[in-house]
Amino acid sequence: MKLLILILNKVEKLEEVLEGFIEIGITGATVIDSVGMGHILSEEVPIFLGLRFMFAGAKPHNKMVLSTIKDEKEEPAIGLLKKILGDLNEPGTGIVFTIPVDRVEGLKPEL
Repeated sequence: MKLLILILNKVEKLEEVLEGFIEIGITGATVIDSVGMGHILSEEVPIFLGLRFMFAGAKPHNKMVLSTIKDEKEEPAIGLLKKILGDLNEPGTGIVFTIPVDRVEGLKPEL
C-alpha cells in the first residue's frame, strides 16, 4: 500500500483529478487547503522578501490531496495526473509523491 500525496497548484483541476481517480478505481481521498512555505516567507517575514523572485508565478494557495492506494494503482494514478496536469516539472503545476504504508485501519476492505 502507498500514501499518494499531491500538492496541486492548478487548483482549477481538482475536480478533474478526483473524477479521474474514481475512473481508475481510487475511491477515497482527503483534500486539504494548503499554503507553501515560499509564500509565507516572502509575504509575512520581511527579512525574506528577497525570496519573492524564487517563487515568481507561484500561486499563494494550493490543495493537498492525500489518498491511500493499492501498490498497483501508483503508476495509473501518476499517469493520470500527468495527463491532466501536464509536465509536473513545470513550475506552478504541482508535486506528487508516494510513500509506503505499513498499516491502515478504518478503511473499506477493498483497499
